[in-house]
Amino acid sequence: KVVVDIWNWKDNLIQPMQLVQANRERDRTYLAWVPTTGGDVIQLGTTDVPGVSLGMDGDADVAVGRTTLPYGWYVSHDGTYSDIYLIDVRTGERERVIEKLRGSASLSPGATHLIWWDGFEKAYFTLDVEAKEAVNVSKAIPHPVHNIWDDHPDTPRSFGLAGWSEDDERILINDQFDVWSVDPKGVGEARNLTEGVGRETETRFRYARVSSEGGGGGSRGGGGGSSEFVPMDEDVLLSSFHLYTKEAGFYRDRFDRNRDPQRLVSGPYSYSTPQTAEDDEDLYLLTRQSFQDFPDLYVTDPDFGELEKITEANPQQSEYNWGTTEIVEWLSSDGIPLQGILIKPENFDPSKKYPMMVYFYERSSDGIHRHRRPTPGTSVNLTFYVSRGYVAFVPDIVYEIGHPGESALDCVTPGVLSLIREGFIDPERIGVQGHSWGGYQIAWMITRTNLFAAAEAGAPVSNMTSAYGGIRWQSGMNRQFQYERTQSRIGGSLWEETLRYIENSPLFEADKIHTPLLMLHNDEDGAVPWYQGIEMFMAMRRLQRPVWMANYNGEPHGLRRRPNQKDWTIRMQQFFDHYLMDAPAPVWMVKGVPAVLKGKEFGLELVGDTVRH
Repeated sequence: KVVVDIWNWKDNLIQPMQLVQANRERDRTYLAWVPTTGGDVIQLGTTDVPGVSLGMDGDADVAVGRTTLPYGWYVSHDGTYSDIYLIDVRTGERERVIEKLRGSASLSPGATHLIWWDGFEKAYFTLDVEAKEAVNVSKAIPHPVHNIWDDHPDTPRSFGLAGWSEDDERILINDQFDVWSVDPKGVGEARNLTEGVGRETETRFRYARVSSEGGGGGSRGGGGGSSEFVPMDEDVLLSSFHLYTKEAGFYRDRFDRNRDPQRLVSGPYSYSTPQTAEDDEDLYLLTRQSFQDFPDLYVTDPDFGELEKITEANPQQSEYNWGTTEIVEWLSSDGIPLQGILIKPENFDPSKKYPMMVYFYERSSDGIHRHRRPTPGTSVNLTFYVSRGYVAFVPDIVYEIGHPGESALDCVTPGVLSLIREGFIDPERIGVQGHSWGGYQIAWMITRTNLFAAAEAGAPVSNMTSAYGGIRWQSGMNRQFQYERTQSRIGGSLWEETLRYIENSPLFEADKIHTPLLMLHNDEDGAVPWYQGIEMFMAMRRLQRPVWMANYNGEPHGLRRRPNQKDWTIRMQQFFDHYLMDAPAPVWMVKGVPAVLKGKEFGLELVGDTVRH
C-alpha cells in the first residue's frame, strides 16, 4: 500500500499545513439557523465561507461570514487575509462587504456595525450594516491608535478597543495612554474620556471590567470589545501603568463627565483585574504581586481603602535568600534610551564582585513586578540564580529592520558595560542565556563579542538561508513569513535581501566565536527545525570550539516533561557555575555520555576539575 504526500505548487496551503489541519477539516461543522417556530433550516456556513459568527447576544438578524480560502498562498510569507460577508440569518443570503482584509472583523454588541482594524491604514473602520458604508472612525483621534513601538516589517497592531457603549452609540478606542470615545458612524469629534491625564503623566489607562466571573478589560487588535456594554453614566474602574516607573494600580472615572481620573491605589506591584462577589458588589477580590511578593489573594472595597491579605500561599519563601528588582537605564550604541530589570540578591553587598546572568528576549522591563517562582524549565530561572549569588540583568531591545542581530548587540552590550562600571559585577564572569528568538540573538552576538564567559542558546536559528525554507512542524507553516514580516525582521525575501540573510546568520561567522556555547534543541521542535542547532554544533565542532547540545528525545520547542526540565536545569546550572563560579565540571561536559550508556548514565557527577573547559 502506497502512502505518499504530493506537494503541488498550486495548493492553497502547503502539504504540512494541510496534514496538521486534516482532522479538523474532516470534522468541521457549519453553522445553521433553525427557526423555533417552524420552517426551513438555513445553512449559514458553507465550504467556501466556513467561518460564521453571530452578534454578542446571538439574537440578531445578521451574522458575519469569513473566509481565508482565496488567500492561502499569502500565509507562508505575508500573513492571513480574509473576505468578510454579511449574512442574513433568515434567508442565508450573503454579501461580501470587505475584500482581502488583513485580519478579521466582528459585529458590534447590537449588531448595527461591523468593526475591524486596518493595519495598512493604521486605523479602525466600521461599516453600517444597513447602509453598507465604511468609515474611518479613529481618524478624529489626534494621536496614533497603532502601537508606535512596533518594530516589525509588518502592519502594526492597534492599542485595542475598550468596548462599546449601550445601544452601539459610541466606540471606546485606546491610544497609547488614554481612552477615547467616537461615533460609530464617523461623525463628530472624538472625546478623550480620561481627559488627557494619561498622556500628560505618561500613564497608560485602560478600562477594567469588574465582574463576578473574573476576566480582564478591553480587547486587543481587531475585535469588537467585550461581551457587555461599557457604562457611560456611572463610575468605572481604570487600570493604570506608568510607562517608566512601572508602577501600576487603579483609578476611578466617569465617562459622561469632564472629570480627571481619580487615583485609588498605585505602587510597585502588578495587580489582577478585581472580581466582585456575586452577593456583594462592594467586595472586591484580586491578587497583588511583585518580584518579592507572591500573588496572594486580597479583598478590598471599591475605593481600595485597605487591601486585606487573605492568603499566605508561599510561606516557605521567607526561608530563602530572595532578591530585589530595580529599573536601570542606559543608551544603546545608537543613542536610544533603554530600560532593563536589574535583580540583586537579598543579601547584596555593593563592595563585592558578583557573577552576572544576562537573559533577554525583546522588551521585558514592563514585567519588573512579576513574581518568578523558582522552578525548573527551559530557560534560566532568575530567582534561583539570584538566590545562589548571581546578579541578573534583563535588558530591553529595540530593532532596526534588516539588522536584528546587530540591534541586539547594540542594545545589550552597552547595558552590560554600564553595570560593569557600577563596580559590583565581575567582568570576567558574565553569562548569557535565551531561548528561541533569544537563543538566535545570543548565537549571533557571540560571533561579534567576547564579553560573555559562557553562553546558552536554546533552539537557535543559526542559518537564516536554510531556515527560511524550513517548516514549523507544529502548525505546518513555512517559515518565510517570520523573516519577511514578523519576528526575524529581515523585511524581504531571500532573493531580495540575500546579503541580509547571510549577515544575520551566526553560522557564517562561527569561526569568530570564542565563547563556550551550550545549546538545547529537541528533535520534535515544532517551531525551529532542530537541524538549525545541528548546523551550529557541527560548525563549532569542526572549528574545535567548546560546544555542547542537549536533545531531549520527543520533546517540542520547549521542555514539557518535568523530569527533563529538572535534568536540563541542573545541566545549565553546572555549565554556568563552572564558567562563572569556578565550580568543578560535570562528567557530561568533560567526557560526554556515550550512546551505548544512554538511559543508564547521565554524566551529572562532578569530576573535581575547576579548570575552565
